[in-house]
Amino acid sequence: MDLVQLQRQFVDYKTSLYHEGFLDEQFTQLQELQDENNPDFVVEVVSLFFEDSERLLNELARALEQQNIDYKRIDAHVHQLKALALREFRKSA
Repeated sequence: MDLVQLQRQFVDYKTSLYHEGFLDEQFTQLQELQDENNPDFVVEVVSLFFEDSERLLNELARALEQQNIDYKRIDAHVHQLKALALREFRKSA
């Protein structure tokens, strides 16, 4: 497969992700912030989000596995996860 075919496949795949609702205007804004000085900006932002999300989800799962569930702690983890999503993806806005 040559480079032109790979580029076309990438464009088609990205277009399908927009149509399916997996990507939106915020992703486009993230891409616009990426330049030759920071070519991995999008990868870094998304990677940090997933790392932090995984940590928070693991903490949430551990809290839910307890014999006596601390619902205030659960609420705090859920709010942290929501705040993380807003913070990471509003950096580009």
